Amino acid sequence: MVPELALGGLQRWMQSVIVHPGSITEALKSGAAASLLSPERTGDVIRPSATLGPAERIGIYHGMYRPRMAEALESDYPALADFLGAEGWLELVGRYCEAHPSRSYTLNVLGRHLPEWLARDTGVPKRGFCRELARLEWAVVEAFDAAEAPRLGEAALLAVPAEAWPAARLVPSPSLRLVELRWNANEWLDSTKDDRHEHPRPARREAWVAVFRVDYAVYRRELRRPAFRLLSDLAAGVAAGPALAAAMRRRGGPDSETLTRWFHDWAADGLFTRVDLGGGAAS
Repeated sequence: MVPELALGGLQRWMQSVIVHPGSITEALKSGAAASLLSPERTGDVIRPSATLGPAERIGIYHGMYRPRMAEALESDYPALADFLGAEGWLELVGRYCEAHPSRSYTLNVLGRHLPEWLARDTGVPKRGFCRELARLEWAVVEAFDAAEAPRLGEAALLAVPAEAWPAARLVPSPSLRLVELRWNANEWLDSTKDDRHEHPRPARREAWVAVFRVDYAVYRRELRRPAFRLLSDLAAGVAAGPALAAAMRRRGGPDSETLTRWFHDWAADGLFTRVDLGGGAAS
């Protein structure tokens, strides 16, 4: 062991070598690694084996890093990886992990910055479409990982007294994510579930999608824009009275029959957990 490194320094050196995007030779000579240990002294901290030298042994971990990151990210963004192809995906992962290296004990959160990072990355084709697809796929990830919560049924909604509705607030399910799209990312994501893999061409198309989990399955429901805006207001904590009034004033606003249908669908999907009446809750 090199005395001046100690354990913390050795860990920092190994990390700087392993995550470096170049070859193992370049990684050992990189500024971050070389500032802790000169490349000529690699053998002081990594012993050779019967068949491999010190650089080759640390090179095994260095060579595994990017494929492992690609594998972890692909589990969250399978459609984006499919769209970019194997080579394009690996290149994107390299750029992304250089900007946002793993800082957690778990790889589950590695991809959380990818949608916003894609807004700045100039190396990806169809960047706008890719960012929308990533936003939608991350919403699916968040919905799947959200905490369990009781579902508010239609009977509980009907039990709320009419006079209590103006001030009532609907508490959304922890899994609910609302995604407004400007590209046909939802159609493209649907096409990845098709055995024929007949993907649509990326194209501009507005869509408003509610993403939510029921038991152990995540669903995506496209909504009309007025329904999406009302649901967004309610999920943000706007009281039912003001939210419904705003919905009725908007162009293309719902009539009472349409509102009833929307709430029936939202209750069936379990998008809310309870009704907060101020002094108590209906469930």
